[in-house]
Amino acid sequence: MIKVIIQDSESLDKALKRFKKKYEKAGILKEFRRRQFFVKPSVDKKMNKERAIRKSKRIVEEENN
Repeated sequence: MIKVIIQDSESLDKALKRFKKKYEKAGILKEFRRRQFFVKPSVDKKMNKERAIRKSKRIVEEENN
């Protein structure tokens, strides 16, 4: 659980900004989206392989430009 303690002189906007930063760093939303539905291990491996291929193609294209 993420906790943000608000100091006496701190505005609510600053505290909210700190909360959002901790929230993103913890990866809660990413984990939630990943667990929304079950993905078979074989499908997960296939998706990871395709993702790696796209990433490597992108890197090669950037090096050529």
